[in-house]
Amino acid sequence: MDKNLFDRFPADCLIKTADLPTPGVEGDRKVKLNRKGNELFNRGDVEAARRIFQTTGYSDGLIRVGDKYLSDRKPIDALKMYRLARDDKRSEGIINTAALVIQHLLNEEEEAK
Repeated sequence: MDKNLFDRFPADCLIKTADLPTPGVEGDRKVKLNRKGNELFNRGDVEAARRIFQTTGYSDGLIRVGDKYLSDRKPIDALKMYRLARDDKRSEGIINTAALVIQHLLNEEEEAK
């Protein structure tokens, strides 16, 4: 895939400012919140866990939420979690798949003409 394909988009175009980690959450408070997020995630409350992980910027938690979204067939939501976690490998996988799907659709459209 052409690496320059997405250069015209801002780096975090899928991420709103409110989605970024809250500045000032540090130390013991961050550890306690992440533990609570892990507990919620393990109980199946993925959305509550996501909110906590986004607040703290806990990348492992964000990746697990992204993996859950991907298994639930929510690739855009998964991509957002991977981008917030700064997981380029997983992000690029979804972007490459999306590009291939779009390319396939365009080819089908062209062949139908």
